[in-house]
Amino acid sequence: MRYETQGIADEVLEKMCLENRYKFLNMNLPTIISDEQMEFLKEVEQFSVDYEKENNIDHTEEIYSYLPAFGAKGYISRFHNFEEIDLNYEKWGLQMEMMRYLAVDMFDTQFSMSIGATTLAINPCQSHHDGRPEVLEALKDLVTGQGIGCILITEPDRGSDATHQLTTCTESEGGFLLNGTKIYNTNAPKANWAVAYASAEANNGDTMGQFLISTKWSGWNCKRILIPSVPRIWLGKEELTDLMIPSAYVLGPPGRGVPHLFEGLTTERVGIAFEDLAEAWGALAFAFIYANLRKQFNNAIITFQGVGFTLADLYTNVMNITMALQKFSESYDQKMVKYQGKLPKDIANLFATNASQLKLSAAKLSEDTCYECANLMAGGGVNDNTLMQDLLGVSRIQEIVGGTRQIQQYIISRSIGSLFKLL
Repeated sequence: MRYETQGIADEVLEKMCLENRYKFLNMNLPTIISDEQMEFLKEVEQFSVDYEKENNIDHTEEIYSYLPAFGAKGYISRFHNFEEIDLNYEKWGLQMEMMRYLAVDMFDTQFSMSIGATTLAINPCQSHHDGRPEVLEALKDLVTGQGIGCILITEPDRGSDATHQLTTCTESEGGFLLNGTKIYNTNAPKANWAVAYASAEANNGDTMGQFLISTKWSGWNCKRILIPSVPRIWLGKEELTDLMIPSAYVLGPPGRGVPHLFEGLTTERVGIAFEDLAEAWGALAFAFIYANLRKQFNNAIITFQGVGFTLADLYTNVMNITMALQKFSESYDQKMVKYQGKLPKDIANLFATNASQLKLSAAKLSEDTCYECANLMAGGGVNDNTLMQDLLGVSRIQEIVGGTRQIQQYIISRSIGSLFKLL
């Protein structure tokens, strides 16, 4: 880390290195994850440690500069094997994606969040390319880290009401013209590719379509909107003005947008939960090392009940969510194999509810754990000597991204009512 003034002793800073933080994580997982998952986790960790050392990474760099190296190794997404673009990853699926998140987020949490936005463009391209070379080219760019992706759902006047968007798509010769405004879209000012939603009739979700956009096209106008909690991530506000989408880039025509949108929400939300979990482990690792080395009154502060018992509670909560996410991932992978990638509606709906439950719980876990761990470290937890500052920043917005806390509660409460009707 490069910092203004050192406030943490050398021996403590050295112990809090990435390699030791990974060791702390790994010591806690053998009873929870499979040997194959552990093998992949360690593979990504070793690459991250080597990359940090060999490139003198101090985590003040432009996070998007890391993408090509991580993409070349296949560490942007492992949810699919991507055989259609000749990658054919041997280790893939939701369980492997969970491991990728844990390793990459501990390397750099803001970088990990930016990757999460790219995967939101990857997934619809993977699901709806229909063999079209134009979409496959974009997909390969995104998966290999040669391109940056974003997704355009949120609008200034619609927020969480994703099915009544004001952005319109008007059929034109050879495709559709998009007009409207989007906002709070992670990566958008840096993006090469965007997946956008627009309706043939404004405010009518039944006419919504899904479109792939090259940000080089005329009609793409994007400015950065700064979110102070994540200063190294670029979020955007986009004005789409007669932006022509050729037919080859239509992922879903009007009428298919809402089904395409909702099919992606389960993995989007569980992906955010993975990120939340990784942030919690990252914060725990810093606090664990610090509390065992930092002395007050001639004793390591871990020996004081106020510190030790607080860490014990945080540690327990993080382990519980780890086990829940592992079980969800294991079950999801098994069901996808059993039903050949097309889940029955009742199972898909339950997974969607579970994903909202996990996103709700993990986001709160991240916020609480990062804050409490920083608090236990006192000045050492809030200065610029470690990546705790980044963990604090990202964790503050996790209840908002991917659907606010209230949206998750709404989804879960509706599920309760639906289940009651089946009695």
